Amino acid sequence: MARTTKELTAMEVEKTKPGSEQKKLYDGKGLILIVTPAGGKWWRFNYSFSGKSKTISFGTYPEISLSQARERREEARKLLAIGIDPSMNRKAVKSAKEELLANSFEAIAREWHEQQKADNAWTAEHAVTIMNRLEKDMFPWIGSKPITEVTAKDIRTILDRVKGRGVIETARRCRTIASQVFTYAISTDRAAYDVAASLRKHLPPTSKTRKHMAAVTDPKELAPILRAIDGYQGGFVAKCALQLLPMLFVRPGELRHMEWSEIDLEAAEWNIPGIKMKMKQPHLVPLSGQALEILTEIKPLTGNGKYVFPSTRSTARCMSDNTINAAFRRMGFDGGTITGHGFRATARTILDEVLSFRVDFIEHQLAHAVRDPNGRAYNRTAHLAERKKMMQVWADYLDGLKSGAKVIPMQRKAP
Repeated sequence: MARTTKELTAMEVEKTKPGSEQKKLYDGKGLILIVTPAGGKWWRFNYSFSGKSKTISFGTYPEISLSQARERREEARKLLAIGIDPSMNRKAVKSAKEELLANSFEAIAREWHEQQKADNAWTAEHAVTIMNRLEKDMFPWIGSKPITEVTAKDIRTILDRVKGRGVIETARRCRTIASQVFTYAISTDRAAYDVAASLRKHLPPTSKTRKHMAAVTDPKELAPILRAIDGYQGGFVAKCALQLLPMLFVRPGELRHMEWSEIDLEAAEWNIPGIKMKMKQPHLVPLSGQALEILTEIKPLTGNGKYVFPSTRSTARCMSDNTINAAFRRMGFDGGTITGHGFRATARTILDEVLSFRVDFIEHQLAHAVRDPNGRAYNRTAHLAERKKMMQVWADYLDGLKSGAKVIPMQRKAP
């Protein structure tokens, strides 16, 4: 007659104390609880496979309870019944999980990102922007998925979520990034096709129906926006950026990436390196007295870091690309009324049609391509004295609008 073993009780497992030597408590069918002199309690399963005695660990108590240990024992016995070694099966499952983890969307995306940086395909700032988009808009939802299990529906949901924030262009770029990650996975034999490619037409096209950035070009409409900015109740760093944007009318990305090392407060100048500019040429922005006041006020808060407007999550990064437009939405201005980029058109129109500055001065300050009569591009200091005067007049004009000064009527030029 086969020897039977009395099953353990939960109370017995809990109350058993360590002794001077190792103790073994048997639950039957190969399940054993080993109690070490140091007080550890380990579940073990003894079994025989191909004529050899073997042991496999089921973890420790109390992390693994008695009932859970018994469930694992029964799973192992079922494998043995069909001729599978539980220990070898565990190794195979672990290996498969590690392979899936190595081939997750996040793992491959980070590998692709590192490859692009190694190939010098991007500027350092662009590399940071790409990773920010991945970490903010993609990894939380599909990062842990094996790339072969990421579907077009997964990508479409991400694009719709980003589009719902009112940043369609960012959604487009997310689709492009996803497609590039899939293309890299295909080239390294870890994916068969690009599921993001089918979503090219999911978002509004950028060519035929693309609209210009929303901008206010009527001084009467600009005044309440400026007053709303001064009364902004969000973060102080974001408020300072909002105040400088219409005053300096640079591109929002250029403002977000402003570094303290680029600012010369004594000379009242901001020198932007060419690597950050759209035209890849260095640009000089004269700073009005009002701009200097804002920078002086924020310097005690962010001056010890790299960026004038750092991210709220890490001072090693600049403010996110959605902060400015999100702030306008928070103040009640929709994307059809004003965007951060729209202040460039605002300044271009009013400086010309209201304040009557020369167009070439304005174009220089907008960092547009302006050439001399011989076809040569002007350098960054061209017309600097006139541009400094223009920037101060512009800042004073904005102050006047905020304080309710009489608005000069728009003088539309004849076509």
